[in-house]
Amino acid sequence: MSFHKEIWITLLFSILIVNCSIGQSNEGFDVEAFAEELFATQDEDLNYEALYENLLQIYLNPLDLNQCTADELQSLYILSPLQIQSFMNHRNTFGKLFSIYELQAIPNFNISVIKKLMPFVSINPNTNKKNAKLPKRIISEKTAYLIYRLKTNLETRKGFTAPDTLANGRLTSRYLGSPESQYIRFRSQHSKDFSFGFTLDKDAGETFEWNPKTYQYGFNFFSYHLSLYNKGNWKTITFGDYQAQFGQGLVFGAGFSVGKGAETITTTRRSSTGIKPFTSAIENGYFRGISATYAKGNFEGTIILSHVHRDASVEWPDSTNESSRYIRSLPESGYHRTLTETAQKASAWEQNIGGNLTYFSQNKNLQIGINSLVTNFKHPYLRQRQIYNAFEFRGQTNHIHSTYFSFNHQNYFFFGEGAISKSSGKAFVFGVMSSLSKHFDFVFHIRDFDRNFHSFYGNAFSESSRPINEKGIYLGLNYQANRKWKWSVYIDQFKFPWLKYRSYSTSSGYEWLQRITYSNKKKLTLYFQIREEEKDRNITANLNDQPAYQVSTGKKRNYTLNLDQNISKNYSTRTRIQWSSFDYNQKRTSGYAIAQDFNAAFGKWKWSGRIAFFDTEDYDNRQYIYEKNVLWAFSIPSYYGQGMRYYLLSQFKASRKLNIWLRWSRSIYTDRESIGSGLQEVKGNTLSDITFQVRYQFNK
Repeated sequence: MSFHKEIWITLLFSILIVNCSIGQSNEGFDVEAFAEELFATQDEDLNYEALYENLLQIYLNPLDLNQCTADELQSLYILSPLQIQSFMNHRNTFGKLFSIYELQAIPNFNISVIKKLMPFVSINPNTNKKNAKLPKRIISEKTAYLIYRLKTNLETRKGFTAPDTLANGRLTSRYLGSPESQYIRFRSQHSKDFSFGFTLDKDAGETFEWNPKTYQYGFNFFSYHLSLYNKGNWKTITFGDYQAQFGQGLVFGAGFSVGKGAETITTTRRSSTGIKPFTSAIENGYFRGISATYAKGNFEGTIILSHVHRDASVEWPDSTNESSRYIRSLPESGYHRTLTETAQKASAWEQNIGGNLTYFSQNKNLQIGINSLVTNFKHPYLRQRQIYNAFEFRGQTNHIHSTYFSFNHQNYFFFGEGAISKSSGKAFVFGVMSSLSKHFDFVFHIRDFDRNFHSFYGNAFSESSRPINEKGIYLGLNYQANRKWKWSVYIDQFKFPWLKYRSYSTSSGYEWLQRITYSNKKKLTLYFQIREEEKDRNITANLNDQPAYQVSTGKKRNYTLNLDQNISKNYSTRTRIQWSSFDYNQKRTSGYAIAQDFNAAFGKWKWSGRIAFFDTEDYDNRQYIYEKNVLWAFSIPSYYGQGMRYYLLSQFKASRKLNIWLRWSRSIYTDRESIGSGLQEVKGNTLSDITFQVRYQFNK
């Protein structure tokens, strides 16, 4: 077929460019590649934009190895309990480190671990304050940068075509704005001194206009922050947008957390990282206002004051009675492309008053804290009643309180949190993580969330996306036989005491994963992974020959075979094969995807590319494979149906201050004549997009 020829020509062209060029080794840190390596199990329930944003926060604010606690080291999800304990023993015995390469002398550390750790840690960072005033320090700081990103689809979606005329003479809905998306980000920060930044974002289909009534200032979304650090006893003072992470995520859970995945041990435990600036283009899940953390002796106290406008579907049964207004739903998509979506923009507000008090033992091995958060909406939140959401929050005010602890004893980490919300719904988590030897790590985790437990900013470890209506027991193991072989496994047993969306019966299930990894002197890494999940869900009524809903058990198996090869210091490849099967209601379906990646660096240029083929029988067998994208952006498309996908990404370092990225991707389907539905529909069988990004570093 003609499109196959087009793909192969593109692929051969990129290979010739790579192989005919002589280059230098890669410079800098590839934050996306690290995230993909550490959390290589893709899942549609994960918020990858939040994942990369939080990872970026750690990268831009490295831990001082001479000051950090065991809890802070654990928050990186890189070191095992034994490695953390070895590090703490080394520092307690020999004092401060003079060089990061001193890590090689610590028992249980190896080159591979140190290489992963280096981008996120530092030794005695320069914390001297400049004599200049804050505005000048912000402008002159060497980390100051500005990013501009432009992305557009090459095919025309239905929402950007001329509207149709209905029988009643009305025009059909269409997008109000232009088809491209735009993104601007400015950030300047100095370790232990300040952080200042703002983010502007416009999605495809949104208008570019000045409308303070809907909080639109040109770009559709505007986020900003100013954080000051170590001002006397004030550890942190933040103005603008921020997030909070304390305890195990039952009340405040906005940290770097990804749930279940290929990293079977460290990701189950949350670390109290405190207040962090919010710099993402995600339009929900953050506080806006002021927060401050005050440290005195062994105690730290934090206060949170927030007033943020929220997108809401507001209904007004009696237009003559203002008090009759109520919120029907709180959309979280962040899209404002049509008249309906625009009408919901910032149509309600949410106020939060909260706090945290934490006690640290003298050696920092024990941490005990309490959390409180009171949330008040502009109007009562009265979602449409369904049997599955009978115990969800309804009302205008919610309050939630918790107490938590974290205790490090030798190479054992004990942690837990218990909480109660206004509804009297309760939740608790408890776990222990340990290295039983230098080869063997394990974690045991239990959780119990009542069906009427309400937490708007919680992000506890769970099967569902929110800590509500769930009980579970998780066991994770990791065995490092030697430097070449590694075996990781987890099993998670869970149940839902009340009904859920698409499961109108109490239900239970399990999930397990095994991965075997072989690495050979940094030249080759091969792993094979199996993941199985079993859950109940509804069978929709068919021709009235059965009750409205019956429940059947679905069992899904995913298999992954991945090979990474470093051909040279400038050239690497990745080959990945994924396939799955889904058994449900006495029927089995399947799907697969095969992807070949090429990466190269030479001189001022870096290149990445992929060609992938996929064939899935249904939506339940869709495949997710991480793709490289422009700096600090993410792309994890679902491969669904039959066809192929390819992309080519280039980066050019024009000067010390200026970097330019250009990415082109395309999907070609052989089983359809249109792609998508509604206003997102594209006529034809191809879908392509181009992304352009430039970063300017002011003082580099």
